[in-house]
Amino acid sequence: MSKSPLISRLPFISIWADSDAQQRTALKGVVLAIVSNLLFGVLYFYSSLLQPLTGTQVFIWRMLSMWVVLVGFLAITGRLSFHINRLRELSSLKQWLWLLLPTPIFFSQLWLFMWAPVNDQGVQVAMGYFLFPLMMVVFGFIFFGERLSRLQWLAVLFAMLGIGLEMLRTQSVSWATLWVCGTYPIYYILRRLQGITAMTGMLVDLSLFLPIAIGYLVIAAPGNFMFVTGSGLYFMLVASLGVISVLALKTNIDASQILPVNVFGMMSYLEPLVLFVLAITVLGDSFETSMLYSYGFIWLGIMFLIAHGIQQIRANRRSPKPWQKGARVS
Repeated sequence: MSKSPLISRLPFISIWADSDAQQRTALKGVVLAIVSNLLFGVLYFYSSLLQPLTGTQVFIWRMLSMWVVLVGFLAITGRLSFHINRLRELSSLKQWLWLLLPTPIFFSQLWLFMWAPVNDQGVQVAMGYFLFPLMMVVFGFIFFGERLSRLQWLAVLFAMLGIGLEMLRTQSVSWATLWVCGTYPIYYILRRLQGITAMTGMLVDLSLFLPIAIGYLVIAAPGNFMFVTGSGLYFMLVASLGVISVLALKTNIDASQILPVNVFGMMSYLEPLVLFVLAITVLGDSFETSMLYSYGFIWLGIMFLIAHGIQQIRANRRSPKPWQKGARVS
């Protein structure tokens, strides 16, 4: 059946039809990256939908519903045994301790992600995600001796200048910003050094938190448990919280495996942009005009980092070697 003239003139359909197999794969990766970042944006204001639950209570429910959805998804797709067998390869206490080392960072980051939007820290957390790629550059330079290009040095310089101006303006710097950009790189680096997949790491982290979540809801806060399970609306919101979380993770991982690492890295800037816009619009966080100076330098640093990524993409196109694919735990 041939497509109607109207459908064939739609931009996406037209681009898809005129592309070869490699271009279609890249286009699929871009779409998946956009979808994943938009889903993370939806999760960012989810706490406000579940009020009067606190940010911490929403975090508890999210961890529980994510575990149910993730285990169900892996079981249905036949991948659960793969991850279990991967964990069975860990035979010593030292190996297990090494595996669990970054888990507390994961817990704290997911808690902050749900707590911040309803506690006037939405903008600060979004800025932490803006700074995260820059901190990854710094961590790579310090711990792995990676050489920085001129554009990367400029990116780091302007970001540090922006942070310095913000500290002068407020006589402090948000702990939420520092926690996101200072500890998340450690989590990602440790997971990469361990050589496990994002899904395996997520399964371990969520399974460890499962008894804590159940204990909190059944023993420490039974009223909260009855409130959510006794309301059809809140129960559906909590269930969809797990579905959206796993779907965001899955699309993000799929995009990282399809796109070149530089393209995927630049696409990742969409998430903090969405978080920032949501924080100052939907969530109503304050944004003072004086913040434009400090944040402006940080965004200028990000532009230099994006320019560096564009340079690398062009260099990869001129190279006969295939592009390296990205890999990101999210």
